[in-house]
Amino acid sequence: MKKVLILGAGMVVKPMVEYLFEHDFHVTVASRTKAKADNLVGDNPHGESVAWTTDDTEKLDKMVASHDLTVSLLPYAYHVMVAKTCLKHSKNMVTTSYVKPEMEALDQAAKDAGLLFLNEIGVDPGIDHMSAMQIIHHIHNKGGKVVKFFSLTGALPAPESADNPFHYKFSWSPKGVVMAGNNDGRFLVDGKEKYVPTEDLFKETFSIDFPEVGKLDVYPNRDSIQYIDIYDIPEVETIFRGTLRYPGWCEIMDAMKRMKLISYDKIDLSGKSYADMVAYLIGEKETENIRSKVASFLGLPENHFVPDALAWLGLFDTKEIGRKEDSPFEVTSDLMIGKMMLKPEERDMIAMQHSFLAEYPDGKKEVIHARMLDFGSLRTNTAVARTVALPAAIAVRLILEGTIDVKGVYRPVIPEIYKPVLQELENTGITFSEEFGLPESAMPRL
Repeated sequence: MKKVLILGAGMVVKPMVEYLFEHDFHVTVASRTKAKADNLVGDNPHGESVAWTTDDTEKLDKMVASHDLTVSLLPYAYHVMVAKTCLKHSKNMVTTSYVKPEMEALDQAAKDAGLLFLNEIGVDPGIDHMSAMQIIHHIHNKGGKVVKFFSLTGALPAPESADNPFHYKFSWSPKGVVMAGNNDGRFLVDGKEKYVPTEDLFKETFSIDFPEVGKLDVYPNRDSIQYIDIYDIPEVETIFRGTLRYPGWCEIMDAMKRMKLISYDKIDLSGKSYADMVAYLIGEKETENIRSKVASFLGLPENHFVPDALAWLGLFDTKEIGRKEDSPFEVTSDLMIGKMMLKPEERDMIAMQHSFLAEYPDGKKEVIHARMLDFGSLRTNTAVARTVALPAAIAVRLILEGTIDVKGVYRPVIPEIYKPVLQELENTGITFSEEFGLPESAMPRL
């Protein structure tokens, strides 16, 4: 029986453990919080839970050596440490994280050792790569070129659960969701590079209609231009990767950024209420009529939905925060976590849409859409957990069975990886619907 070591016991690990047990692998989960690992392996005779912290490199060394493959679901800063340990013991490795330069630098060493270090095999990044490359290779194999490419993904509550003023609930790393609001954006439009600084991130939006969901807003997702090389589409004139949200989120987040409510800069909060903090951040000395003052600061009517959302969150409350020195980001994100977590009886979803404008040698053009919509819940597995964990779990199985046999540091952008993984994902119910031959008017518009 092949043995898999999983480092980390976070919110997305459960579907991976379940899948690997179903396919007769021995699974060891190593976590700082052993109780989490205990819950994941349960009483399965082929499971083991281990208490482990990232500073215990000696124990990591022994664990990697005694397993056939290691999955690192740790924060990305630890992946290279794990990869070097895998190199030492000639073991393959899988992560769902972005490839950093330090990981890329291990490519030749992995090849020389006959190993695969497969990264970005989650949902975004992961399923987005695989489903996009399948279409890109289809276009290229017909002699065509990709003129425009949009890749849009959102982890959201299902429509019936989007019932608060933010129209959002957390089903994965809550701090990470809020933190992403401090990113900037970079993309290509008609051959011209467009850079969006963080202060304008939620101003640079457009909308799409997503089947079975309705209208969704889109804002830029980091650096899209790097994907020209990753996807091997040097011919592309427009490339945009975006994040999907229900209408309202972008306006609220833009207001919160303007008010410095998600700033990392620490301030003295001793004896201050939430309203005191807000007043300080917008340059007011008094908290009287704080809602009116905030609306004025934002240039909005007092009855606008943005002040409604801030009031619902508790930012105008006179209740003391109970902290000494901290950042507005920590205070605001903790309020959001307290009110916006997905409940066990509620569903979440992953919505993904790729849109391509393809042009062929005979001058013909077509728009192609590929869409995925996956639902889940805390009572089973969330859609986020399913779509992050299952591609990685499938890759683990295929590597250990010899179906995936490439060597080096990879993303899942080559057919040898994405074809068998996508095929197996269909067996788990994670599927794409594709539309070909659509008119140019079907493309999203920036």
